[in-house]
Amino acid sequence: MKANAEPTGRQVAMRGRIVVVDDDAEMRSLLQDSLESDGYGVSAFSSAPAALEALGSGGALAADCEAGDIDLIISDIKMPQMDGIEFTRRVKSERPEIPVILITAFGSIETALEAMRKGAFHYIVKPFKLAEISVSVQKGIEHRSLTRDNTALKRELKKTWGQGDIIGKSAAMRQVFDLVERVAPAAANVLITGESGTGKEMVARAIHGRGPRAGRPFVAINCTAIPETLLESELFGHAKGSFTGAYQRKRGLFEEAEGGTLFLDEIGDMNFALQAKLLRVIQERKIRAVGENTDRSIDVRIIAATHKDLKKAIQDGIFREDLYYRLSVIPIVIPPLRHRADDIPLLADFFLRKAAAANGSRVGGFTRRAMTRLLSGRWEGNVRELENVVERAVVLAQGQWVDEADLPDPGSQTPEEFYAQATRDFPTLEELEKRYIRLVLEKTGGKKEQASQILGINRRTLYRKELGEDSES
Repeated sequence: MKANAEPTGRQVAMRGRIVVVDDDAEMRSLLQDSLESDGYGVSAFSSAPAALEALGSGGALAADCEAGDIDLIISDIKMPQMDGIEFTRRVKSERPEIPVILITAFGSIETALEAMRKGAFHYIVKPFKLAEISVSVQKGIEHRSLTRDNTALKRELKKTWGQGDIIGKSAAMRQVFDLVERVAPAAANVLITGESGTGKEMVARAIHGRGPRAGRPFVAINCTAIPETLLESELFGHAKGSFTGAYQRKRGLFEEAEGGTLFLDEIGDMNFALQAKLLRVIQERKIRAVGENTDRSIDVRIIAATHKDLKKAIQDGIFREDLYYRLSVIPIVIPPLRHRADDIPLLADFFLRKAAAANGSRVGGFTRRAMTRLLSGRWEGNVRELENVVERAVVLAQGQWVDEADLPDPGSQTPEEFYAQATRDFPTLEELEKRYIRLVLEKTGGKKEQASQILGINRRTLYRKELGEDSES
């Protein structure tokens, strides 16, 4: 049975739908006329039970009724049959997405505050000015809109294909997902290319996780992070006494990855001599530990990744052409974030929920202004930079939503602006380098691993340059 809602007045182009509940006919009529003159559609009720019936399942304002897409409820606290506190509790249990504004007498402020702790959005003290009602309603409608937008975004996020932390709905990422699905069951080597921060390791993990080796180890190594003198030992292992400090035999990463996948990140930084040994391993499926003279058979799938242009590296004589073709049996190119803006809202929401959980934050989403700023960013650091910015915003946000003020200016300096500012006083090349390193560290929030990848140097070199050392120690 439908509730007996009182006439809603003239039809207008609605800014939102509001339910008014008040047993005082004069107050109810005043609120209805004021809100309708502001462009809202109003359904007015003289009692809380009548409003609950309309809002409930099968009611005139039920959640599944097109006419019942309610944006806000305004209710008096002191009413017969059911007071505003109990009404709010019942509404929030059935329709938690609808903000409730309570009207209270001065002496009942404590009661109103208690209601807010239980879920009410705001309260207004009698006597009030209609302008005060208008401001509170506008804030409540904006809150409802943000909640609706973020709910829709989360539904969209669930519909998108994902493996682990890979998220995307853009055409470019759907092509990547399709390739992952097709190559995962195979044994062929894969070469993943893309700018720093695009998620190459995530794609490698997705290939491993969706293939027949999923139950076996996935071992990752960054070829830039290990000194050249130790990288061979890390990959192939070493015999006891093979060099100073080799007090016992060490298994290499190829052995650790037996039956699984070895991910060689930043393969473009591997030295030429070690490239030849890696080529032999790929061809013969055998490894030889440093200091040993016998080979061991291995069963490992190799996935390599780089942000460098390996074809140019081949032309420059710093990367082996035969190794390139052995590694890139199946090439996968990860597009930069600036070429897939459709993915930014999904990624930002994912990182927000992740950061909120990790930091104990109650931040629930982004305002439209904040999302516009995210969409206008250049994101030289790609997905990794976006995650860093979102996490910082979640930590610093003062309200329930991340707003524009919580985010840095999108690409506050263009390359031309940075060059103009950095060279204004004609610095030496050494000083210019220091300024650029400081800029990158600032942009990455001090994350040295990310900064070193953007700068194209390893972390040890970055540490030395920060300390002002000019040569290797």
